[in-house]
This record gives sequence, C-alpha cells and structure tokens, in this order.
Amino acid sequence: MKENYKSGFVTIIGRPNVGKSTLMNRLIGQKIAITSNKPQTTRNRIQTVYTCDEGQIVFLDTPGIHKAKNKLGEYMVTVAERTLNEVDVVLWLVEPTTFIGAGERHIAEQLGRCNTPVILIINKIDMVKKEEILKFIDAYKNVCRFDEIIPCSAMTGENTDEVIRGIMKYLPYGPQFYDEDVVTDQPERQIVAELIREKALRLLDEEIPHGIAVSIEQMKNRKKGNIVDIEATIICERDSHKGIIIGKGGSMLKRIGCAARTEIENLLDMKVNLQLWVKVKKDWRDSDFLIKNFGYDKKEY
Repeated sequence: MKENYKSGFVTIIGRPNVGKSTLMNRLIGQKIAITSNKPQTTRNRIQTVYTCDEGQIVFLDTPGIHKAKNKLGEYMVTVAERTLNEVDVVLWLVEPTTFIGAGERHIAEQLGRCNTPVILIINKIDMVKKEEILKFIDAYKNVCRFDEIIPCSAMTGENTDEVIRGIMKYLPYGPQFYDEDVVTDQPERQIVAELIREKALRLLDEEIPHGIAVSIEQMKNRKKGNIVDIEATIICERDSHKGIIIGKGGSMLKRIGCAARTEIENLLDMKVNLQLWVKVKKDWRDSDFLIKNFGYDKKEY
C-alpha cells in the first residue's frame, strides 16, 4: 500500500435534478451518468472512480431521495437512503436558494440519523450573483450538522477542485481499490442502455420518460472492421406512448437513435450500427420481475 494514501466511498445525494450526475461527470472528467432535466434520471447506484496522487475516491451516484409513488420509486429511495451509512463521506447537493422545502427537510432528517461526515454542496452558483452565496450558506448552515459547506458549479467546473479537496480531508487512509485508468464499474451494455434512455428523456414529452426503460438485446463486435452492432428495445407502459416514441413515419425513433449513436461511438471509440425497437409492457414499474429484468437490482431491497 502507498504511504499516506487515502481511499474511500462517497455518495452524492440530493433531490432530483440538483445536478448530482453533472457533478460526478465533471469530477471524473468523463460522461458516465446520464443527465436530463426530468426526475428519475438516475435509477441505479453508479460507481465511478477518481484517482490522483493523494488517493482514490469511489463515487456512488444514487437516485434522488423523494417520496415514492410506485415500486420502482420505493426501490430507488431505499437504495439512496441505505447508502448513507455505507460510505465514508456524504455530499449533499442543493440549489442556491434561501427557501428550504419539505424535500430538503426530509433529506436533513435522514442525514441526522447517520454518523457519516456530511459536506453540503451548494451547486449552480453560476446562476446567481456572487454576493448572494453567503445568504444561501446562512440559510442552510443550521438545517443539519455539516462538516463543511462548499459552493460550486458542476456545469462550469467552478470550485469543483475544492470539492475534491474537501472529500480527501475526511477519507480514511487505505489501499487503491481500482487501477488508475478505471473510471467506472458499470458494464458497457448498461452505460449504452442509459445513453439511449437519456436521449429519449431529452427528446420526448414530459409524461412519457418516467415510464421508459431500455433493454439491450444484443451487442456484438463485427469480426472485420471497427464496428459494433447493437439491438435495443425501448420499453414503455402504454400503446399511446409507443406511437409517440416512434413518431410520424418513425421520425422520433430516428432522432433518438441518431443522438444516442453519436454518444455511444464516443464511449466505445468505434463505429456503431444501432437498431431500436419499441415495446409496450404495461405497468412494468410496479412489477418486481420486470424491474429486475431491466437492470434494477432488487437483491438487497
């Protein structure tokens, strides 16, 4: 083991859409977690790895903590809340505001029951005037016992080096868990499925994306040429949704496929032949079997 080397696990929590995945992608320097302005973007804990001379941070990007409305929601909340006691540091991301709503108070309550060091991250400071930041710190400082409060912008990268420095302060000394070049433990197929889902989330109407999942049916490298053939199915809950996802003359499905293919090619560093289908599985979010089938692991739930 390297001398004075630190290593440990960090979870990023917060209400949906406060920028958790954007921050993690920024810190890692690579896109792993999908981002969108729709709730329930991140459904599984995504493990990513940051390595430097001083130590190694393994990030768990959990689903947002919120009041559950169905079995998938319950699973997501359980995963997020259980993580708090399994890690070395908790990063709680909030928006730059002096209004502390019921959602934030619910999270503060969960944090009050855990003994892990908590760093409050006030994100999106690029959206506000610099002189207002002290007001936001003041509004939050007594909501919970914080070991540190760090304002930053995940979008622009401002002050994110302070986030790394803050985390390192509270990590225990320990071994390097992963090689230097590892950035995630996510299987490639899962990242590909999530990238397709991200494009669907961004391009579709508000109501539909909550009820979609993506299943990779096949992913095969061709023997000749730097090409991978991918067949994937977008699962939705209603026949009416299927029509919207496909679009007039297949136009929407084509847009989703084109946008996803570009990102998948960047990820895999090879040409991609992507074929998409759409299937209806009614109420899949309330079926234990289907939730598991689409890659949401309920073993510990």
